[in-house]
Amino acid sequence: MLELNGLEVRVGAGRSAAGAVGDRSGVAGAVLVGVPDPELVERPKRRRFSAEYKLRSVREAEACSRSGEVGELLRREGLYSSLLTEWRRARDSGALEALAPRRRGPARQNPELAELAAVRRRLERSEADLKTARRVIEIQGNVYALLEDLLSEGADDSNGPRRPQ
Repeated sequence: MLELNGLEVRVGAGRSAAGAVGDRSGVAGAVLVGVPDPELVERPKRRRFSAEYKLRSVREAEACSRSGEVGELLRREGLYSSLLTEWRRARDSGALEALAPRRRGPARQNPELAELAAVRRRLERSEADLKTARRVIEIQGNVYALLEDLLSEGADDSNGPRRPQ
């Protein structure tokens, strides 16, 4: 372990003993302790605020009477004024229901409607199968009648005089 410009350096703990391509640090395979890897950027998390927190913040902002108090509140809570404006509009349009966090993505379907759609799909599939079965039966009937005619003609020919071949 070395110390370089006040930073702790561990030798041999890097990517490889040979060092990275283009490494100009002079120390192959060295890692600075306490310094995050610049290639790995941590994704920021999206903040979520509860309806109670939103209402409390709006009420607290409206209770501010002196100049600069709202700005102080926003800095203390780490909020933007646009959020406060958005929360006020939501409160005015529908109180707590409008401030409740909404589920992202498509709306959930009523289970009865989903079941009805499934039954309709099964019905359509069954009707198509029935139509196909009726066609097959009709074709089988036609084939049977044709074979019957051929057999009866063959029986009539066997009773009559033979033709020379």
